[in-house]
Amino acid sequence: MPSDARPSLAAYQDRSLASEVRARDLLARMTIEEKLAQIVGVWSTALRDESGFSAEKAHRELAHGIGHVSRIGAATTLRPAESARFANEIQRFLREHTRLGIPAIVHEESCAGYVARDATCFPQALGLAATFEPALVHEMATVIRAQMRAVGAHQTLAPVLDVARDPRWGRTEESFGEDPYLVAQMGIAYVRGIQGPDLEHGVVATGKHFLGYAASEGGLNWAPAHIGPRELLDVYAFPFEAAIREAQLASVMNAYHELDGIPCGASKQLFEELLRKRLGFEGVVVTDYFTVPTLAGYHHVAADKAEAAKLALEAGMDVELPQRDAYGEPLAEALRQGRIDPALVERSALRVLQQKLELGLFENPFVDAGRAAQVFDTAEQRGLARRLAVQSMVLLRNEGDLLPLDPGLRRLAVIGPSAGSVRLLQGDYHYPTHLEILHGPIDESDLSPRPAGAKTNLALHFPPSVTILEGIRAALSPATRIDHARGCDTTGASRDGFAEAVVAAQGAEAVILVVGGRSGLVDGCTSGESIDRATLDLPGVQQALVEAVVAVGRPTVLVLVDGRPLALPWIAAHVPAVLLAWLPGEEGGNAVADVLFGRACPGGRLPISLPASVGQLPVFYAHKPSGGRSHWHGSYVDGSTKPLFPFGHGLSYGRFRYESLSIAPDRVDAESVVTISAEVVNEGARAGEEVVQLYLHDEVASVTRPVLELRGFARVALAPGERRRLSFELHASQLAFHDAGMARVVEPGAIEVLLGASSADVRLRGRFEIIGGLREIERPTRFTTQVRITTAPGGSEPLQG
Repeated sequence: MPSDARPSLAAYQDRSLASEVRARDLLARMTIEEKLAQIVGVWSTALRDESGFSAEKAHRELAHGIGHVSRIGAATTLRPAESARFANEIQRFLREHTRLGIPAIVHEESCAGYVARDATCFPQALGLAATFEPALVHEMATVIRAQMRAVGAHQTLAPVLDVARDPRWGRTEESFGEDPYLVAQMGIAYVRGIQGPDLEHGVVATGKHFLGYAASEGGLNWAPAHIGPRELLDVYAFPFEAAIREAQLASVMNAYHELDGIPCGASKQLFEELLRKRLGFEGVVVTDYFTVPTLAGYHHVAADKAEAAKLALEAGMDVELPQRDAYGEPLAEALRQGRIDPALVERSALRVLQQKLELGLFENPFVDAGRAAQVFDTAEQRGLARRLAVQSMVLLRNEGDLLPLDPGLRRLAVIGPSAGSVRLLQGDYHYPTHLEILHGPIDESDLSPRPAGAKTNLALHFPPSVTILEGIRAALSPATRIDHARGCDTTGASRDGFAEAVVAAQGAEAVILVVGGRSGLVDGCTSGESIDRATLDLPGVQQALVEAVVAVGRPTVLVLVDGRPLALPWIAAHVPAVLLAWLPGEEGGNAVADVLFGRACPGGRLPISLPASVGQLPVFYAHKPSGGRSHWHGSYVDGSTKPLFPFGHGLSYGRFRYESLSIAPDRVDAESVVTISAEVVNEGARAGEEVVQLYLHDEVASVTRPVLELRGFARVALAPGERRRLSFELHASQLAFHDAGMARVVEPGAIEVLLGASSADVRLRGRFEIIGGLREIERPTRFTTQVRITTAPGGSEPLQG
């Protein structure tokens, strides 16, 4: 034998072969126990004891390998280096102590930043959508990717692609809002940023929740959704298909609820027929946590866990998360008894193995723990968090140009329970709120420094966040006197602090009221997963606090810190300036101050309509011709059908004029592009930012179509007197919909074009015509309207809108 001869590689070890070929070779070498291990997860905490990684527990939990490890970041309090070492220990055990050495996928949460200690807390997702800036969401996702890869994590259970039109639903804050096109654009940007140029250098994104999760009865979590098949495809599936076809989304997660009697987690029609065959998905489906046993214990469509496992596998649920349950012994026993076809297990295990190979885990499952912390919450990342928070701010009202406030104020009152709070800046899927699952509800006193040796110092677990009060103080000169009064708690009935708040207001030149809710996952929260509400008022007695302070008569700005779109008609009518800050994350205080004092211009726009009352719900702009009104009176007898503030609304410090609409050509076939252009001029005295929104209306169609549909947008910053020309390049196939026979078609006919500052503020109108015969679009390729902004003669800046 020649001295340089090397043992031949098994096919699955040969990187020159396609991942599917390698995965099939590996699958053929595996026992049924090893295959079963690949389609389940294990909690990271099940592999630890008081001293750290537990080899004893690993031998018990990982004897045949494992598909996923669930949430090292969110389920522990480990810092980046410790987290990376723990992940390495798990992978080393799998390599050295299992027969085939198959690595695990570590999955995490990250809809608004990686949910882990020391990770950057960006604005919650609904605030991200309010930026109307997909490029910034992409930039955020690249930060999340870098942080996750540094600690050995390979998949995130994000983004949320649910179209959310009922803010009673507690998870509305995790969504990108009510419009399928906006959700799609934010989702595409997020997926591209997370997954990177390829999975070997990226993190698997998981689109969730498939499908129609946010449209539940009464806004209740896990409740049935009543959605017709055409609406399901044209509205709720649209963002998923866009992310699959334009961004190669690698994973999808099911929703918990049922559609027409079939729980999503047991629906072959949804996952095999719609997701894979119709939408072109080729990745891995993971279950939302505990989905499979709910088929027996919650939905009652299975007699036991074995039957639940059968239904889920047949539907295409590849991996049971977060831990081995129905896919464990119940499934193994059913296989031994011949009650379940082992080909179902092999199909899912093959998909998991192929994804692991695409991630490069077999070649390099380890990370450099010593360098992990270097990419966590850097000054650059904090700057991005601040920029995103600033861009998310929506100025709802600004009577008399009260904002921006003069930073030279001599005396200012800052009032409200959210003003001095770090905790209330966080959303339900920020790391600090997940601490409450481990330690119980956190109040501000928990975040102050503790004596050495104290059992838990939660201040060490929070990122260095900036409260709104701190941001305001930093924005003003030391000569400004700031009187701070909480006034009341976020919830509860006590008005004991009202008198102090009124006194503070009486002595001030201006008042900043900071009120809102408490997002989270435990009792006492007002928004978040399973925190659904029957009312949309300010929680507790905050409305009464606002009324008492406004009655003092000082110029008053209200800053609303909440993840839920609230119904606040009194405030909209009586408070001169209202700024919606959403759940802005760790740099929220600085961002609010930047906008209040004119260091930055508010340019966010509503990604969801704000209702005037709960009785209107759902209220959204893209309703059908017979929707949004009562025939024949129009409105309710006791109120309007119009939202308090419409989708797309938001004010600026500039004043913008739209002009010179051009549509060319004005007749196109289904395979052509129409260019819609207009000029926007800032005719105000201050610099400002405008979000130009392109809406379309199919005037006559074979099935009813929405009165308006967003199909493009661009955010532009203009100095006083500055003018720019925006050109939207729309492909006619983007107007496809499902006709009476459920074929996806582009129909000939007139299309109305509307350009404006919101769905209710249309500035320019025109039309073009689609000519030719009916065209069926089986596999669409275009979901994004490209936008070009002319900055100088012959020069342009490409944007994605």
